[in-house]
Amino acid sequence: MRVLLVEDDAMIGEAIQGALKDAAYAADWVQDGAAALASLVGQHYDLVLLDLGLPGKDGLEVLRSIRARDNPVPLLIITARDGLDARLSGLDGGADDYVLKPFEMAELLARMRAVLRRKAGAAVPLLGNGVISLDPATRQATAADGAPVALSHREFSLLQALLVRPGAILSRSDLEDRIYGWGDEVDSNAVEFLIHALRRKLGKDTIKNVRGAGWMVSKNA
Repeated sequence: MRVLLVEDDAMIGEAIQGALKDAAYAADWVQDGAAALASLVGQHYDLVLLDLGLPGKDGLEVLRSIRARDNPVPLLIITARDGLDARLSGLDGGADDYVLKPFEMAELLARMRAVLRRKAGAAVPLLGNGVISLDPATRQATAADGAPVALSHREFSLLQALLVRPGAILSRSDLEDRIYGWGDEVDSNAVEFLIHALRRKLGKDTIKNVRGAGWMVSKNA
């Protein structure tokens, strides 16, 4: 999944971006509100992490602008502002959760997973289609008749993108968009390599090739 991080503190931003990449997210980082809004116009994101104390355009103003555009992207505020009024303004302004600095990355990642589940209407933490299940917390996948297997970061990201929308065909560019962030080098056959690795671990029929269009997993069995 692709995440937009909006954080003006270079040390904090670098640390969070690195932790997100380690957790298999494609993470783009900007440092002011104007850049955040421009990024959301030109790129699809699965989730936004938004600081409030931004230069130029304040985080609450950025939040209002995002929601005024009818953009339903899941959004978590990450800030040191711990006053009740700030929390209420953020949540009432359309944020899905509010995380106070300093925080442990494990908690932030858990809150991100919870928000993504709520937005998807899922009550359980696992993604699946009756053939494969995927645990975002452990990054392990399980075929219907097998034991859990560990996935690499990018194997996880690709399978997650497919399982979020079972039955939908995702093209090469769709999958690359969810696996790679800005500046990441993309090999020409990277998607095919990852799909081959996933089929080897989970079974050759788990991911279907739709000739000339892309790849899919079957709808819920």
